[in-house]
Amino acid sequence: MNSETPVSTVRVRLVKSPNSTPARHRLCVKALGLKRMHQVVELKDSPSVRGLIEKVNYLVRVEG
Repeated sequence: MNSETPVSTVRVRLVKSPNSTPARHRLCVKALGLKRMHQVVELKDSPSVRGLIEKVNYLVRVEG
């Protein structure tokens, strides 16, 4: 893969606390790299990341 090729990314923000959610959903939030409320992380857009986002779609917001 050429380093000049643009890699598509997705920005994810944690908008709701994962407290009182199933343990697997808390692990999904942790796998996305989110630790604090309103924290934004930029991740490489891939099917696995999209699957994690879909699993906890009520806790996160996708930006851009």
